[in-house]
Amino acid sequence: MAKGKRPPVIKVKLPAPEKVALLARYQHDFVEAGCDEAGRGCLAGPVFAAAVILPADFEHSLLNDSKQMSKADRYLLRTEIEQKALAFAVASVSNTEIDEINILNASFLAMHRAIDALHIRPEFLIIDGNRFNKYDGIPHQCVVQGDGKYFSIAAASILAKTYRDDYMMQLALEHPEYDWHTNKGYPTIKHRNTVLQLGFTPHHRRTFNVTNPQLSIF
Repeated sequence: MAKGKRPPVIKVKLPAPEKVALLARYQHDFVEAGCDEAGRGCLAGPVFAAAVILPADFEHSLLNDSKQMSKADRYLLRTEIEQKALAFAVASVSNTEIDEINILNASFLAMHRAIDALHIRPEFLIIDGNRFNKYDGIPHQCVVQGDGKYFSIAAASILAKTYRDDYMMQLALEHPEYDWHTNKGYPTIKHRNTVLQLGFTPHHRRTFNVTNPQLSIF
């Protein structure tokens, strides 16, 4: 090989990883509810959470972490979940509450409110993530990336995500310049630029730092 020349790059196409089958239960002795939240990293809008109790025989080939699904599949699954769940509930914590208690505690509070609203009291909770504030004496288990491991957490992620998206679409009608109909309140470049140019709306989280997108490229 001539001096200074790099060896050719050989591209190898790897097979796509197989989808891991989700599990029906973390345990089988108690009535179990899965919980998840949506909107934790947003600059605007509430954080939403859902709690879902599914029948023991529930399964669906499309059900997965809501972030891994298309919009059409999320809404298709939402209908299926709401029709077949033994109990489900969706709750939220406002942007002003988030500013008062911080987003981590607000996420826990949203899940607590969703559990409060279930018409069946769960006896065990599985929570997406690695932290949770204990709820009313009910034992729980935190599961990192649980929305890709258990049906009930995946179902909760879909409900929380779709209900929050619907809410942000309504807010977008009031403030179309912030592009919430597409970014749903997340800190995209356009959203951040608009905040820096026009300021906050009443729906923004004032304690969240809005950085200049131009500084991010250096």
